Amino acid sequence: MKREPYLVFGSPRIEEDEIAEVVDSLRSGWISTGPKVARFEEMFRDYIGCRFARATSSCTAGLHLAMVVAGVEPGDEVITTPLTFAATANAILHAGGKPVFVDIDPHTFNIDPKKIPEKITAQTRAIVPVHLAGRPCPMNPILEIAEPHNLLVIEDAAHAIEAQYHGRKIGTIGDLTVFSFYVTKNLTTGEGGMITTNRADWSEAIERFALHGLSRGAWKRFSDDGFKHYEVVVPGFKYNMMDIQAALGIHQLGKIEAYHKRREEIWRRYDEAFTSAPLDLSPLPEENTVHARHLYVVRLRLDELKINRDGVVEQLHRRGIGTGIHYRALHLHSYYRETFGLRPEDFPHATDYSERAFSLPLSAKLTDRDVEDVIAILTEVLEENRR
Repeated sequence: MKREPYLVFGSPRIEEDEIAEVVDSLRSGWISTGPKVARFEEMFRDYIGCRFARATSSCTAGLHLAMVVAGVEPGDEVITTPLTFAATANAILHAGGKPVFVDIDPHTFNIDPKKIPEKITAQTRAIVPVHLAGRPCPMNPILEIAEPHNLLVIEDAAHAIEAQYHGRKIGTIGDLTVFSFYVTKNLTTGEGGMITTNRADWSEAIERFALHGLSRGAWKRFSDDGFKHYEVVVPGFKYNMMDIQAALGIHQLGKIEAYHKRREEIWRRYDEAFTSAPLDLSPLPEENTVHARHLYVVRLRLDELKINRDGVVEQLHRRGIGTGIHYRALHLHSYYRETFGLRPEDFPHATDYSERAFSLPLSAKLTDRDVEDVIAILTEVLEENRR
């Protein structure tokens, strides 16, 4: 069976109201950072329930800013998981710190809190839990580990906009939390990110650092309040979000819960369809949490197949189904492996995941027919390649 047209993995659901809002931005003259960014920040702050939300050009930019304002400096160590996108560790490096990896819990795919204490040294500055696939990390144990060592908790919530942990929204728990609005994410602005915090001083510092270190942003300098001179108060970056991006986010945020329900429906359909397949399915969410349902990850039972993960992904591609690999753990990549002297056996659970896992399409844009095509074609590929 071959699917036509090709089902692109992670294609976003963009509707007419988003398009109209972008056009309105173009016609208004406020194309870069302006009133719609401020509106989006306010809406996101209210949705999360935090005191402050600052928009950035990307989640990667947000992670870097979080490290900077938190005071991560050369010589500092930051504990995180190897099972994440490169941006998590790269942001630590850009701030001058050293990423220190801790293996995952094989049942959740998230960092294993029980293994964190053995990696804490006098140089440890922060812990960066990553809510992989939208499943909240066990934040209470992580906070309990961090507190006596006076460690900051900076959450990578690129996958976890809708997530909640024990009644608290992700974005209100750690010291700083960074979200992604990349094109494949649950809420998209094409590119973009958001940092949430409850500390006013960090919020103000993020705003300054995100726009060259200027004392006032363009919107404040050229708005109806009148022109005001700016001062360069810190050597900042160019990490600001544009109104064109925020125009998408304003409407995407209003639909996020409805889209979440649609992804839950697709998730349940996959669970039902693959109960007898040679797959380990995504684990059920922990009790008293909300899973953001960003990625539906399956792991192949390779001992039951005569083909590896990459072979399955290639056969799906040839038959018209796009998939994703989230992720090949960082300690397996040449830069981290060679720079820090890491080996596959140092993180056995992350290594095993990296060899067996891939993600199926899980977008609110998917139709029922799309979902059934994914099920039929994956089932066909697996049956053809059983031992």
